[in-house]
Amino acid sequence: MTQAPDWFSSGLPHIWSPYAQMKRATPPLPVVRTEGTRIFLADGRVLIDGIASWWTACHGYNHPHIRQAVERQLAQMPHVMFGGLAHEPALTLAKRLADLLPGDLTRVFFSESGSVAVEVALKMAAQVWLNRGESGRTKLVAFKGAYHGDTTGAMAVCDPDDGMHARFAGLLPPHLILDLPRDENSLAAFEQALAAHDSEIAGIILEPLVQGAGGMLFHDTAVLRRLRAAADRYRLPLIFDEIFTGFGRTGTLFACEQAGIVPDILCLSKALTGGTLPLAATVATRQIFDGFWSDDPSHALMHGPTFMANPLACAAANASLDLFASEPRLAQAARIAGRLAAELAPARGLEGVRDVRVRGAIGVVELDAIADLDALRRRFVARGTWIRPFGRIIYLAPALTISDEDLATLTSAIVAELESGV
Repeated sequence: MTQAPDWFSSGLPHIWSPYAQMKRATPPLPVVRTEGTRIFLADGRVLIDGIASWWTACHGYNHPHIRQAVERQLAQMPHVMFGGLAHEPALTLAKRLADLLPGDLTRVFFSESGSVAVEVALKMAAQVWLNRGESGRTKLVAFKGAYHGDTTGAMAVCDPDDGMHARFAGLLPPHLILDLPRDENSLAAFEQALAAHDSEIAGIILEPLVQGAGGMLFHDTAVLRRLRAAADRYRLPLIFDEIFTGFGRTGTLFACEQAGIVPDILCLSKALTGGTLPLAATVATRQIFDGFWSDDPSHALMHGPTFMANPLACAAANASLDLFASEPRLAQAARIAGRLAAELAPARGLEGVRDVRVRGAIGVVELDAIADLDALRRRFVARGTWIRPFGRIIYLAPALTISDEDLATLTSAIVAELESGV
């Protein structure tokens, strides 16, 4: 094995890695370069990335159009505060997002991470009631299987039992975590909960079509329409967390388009900048925004991340939107969906396989169990792939630009591991 570079050996003892029990965790792999769908390691190995760096690099790594836009912006203005000042990359991006999103989602609040975008959405939903003179609406309706982030407010609307934040139950404010209204029984329970807690509920939040980190759980568009109808009946803000599903991942630019409905608040991040720089957006309808429009200073939305609307990140996001406009990303997502369905099909019926499912550019193999996640991850690396199973899920969510050959390498690695016994 090639000796690790000095920067790795000297710096690693000072790093606290994400989602890792540091005492037992396999050390991370030192990376020196990325290009397209490939991750280049310090020891000379090259991995085909099957998850686009947590679903961000939708155009592949180091796309020249995005890189050049960031370089131009870096020379002109890397950053300036957004309080009392404004700049062209942010305002251009806000207008473009408003034009692309359905309905009257027209007011954009920028932040720097998906979790913060959710925090802002929750504050909007709660405060719009306070601004109307209604207190006591302190609960959100969220759903089992949900994951909305790792900050405190976002954790509180994640699945409290099967999610990764169960140990913080005493810290987090209680919300109504319900079954998705998939059928008559769950719909009846959902409606009953809304009726029983009508005066306490501030809003409803959901990841539309795919609950990502909660287990890559799919639901159909009828669920979204039921939620929209219920929100309308009870005058509740409906929040869609499209941090994972936005920008082509489910086959349309935004997942909500497939249901033909418009949420009141929508959260974006991850692929917003094409995986280049951290940026997020919480986008509200005119009706939500008007709930803050007042001569009363206390009615203002008091939130302002230091690096909100960072010009470099906004330049990257504008360049990413250029690529969605000029290159066939949605057609590529459809192609990936077809190939995932065909190439993962051999996993059906293998021992230990519970389900194989595909939605857009997301392919999932759900197992009865995975005995040793770290060992499985190491075996995928040995096959020249970067695939990160979690829980009992092996999944792919590659760059929308991935070649058929690279995708076949990824799917073949999954099927081969399953055939050999996970």
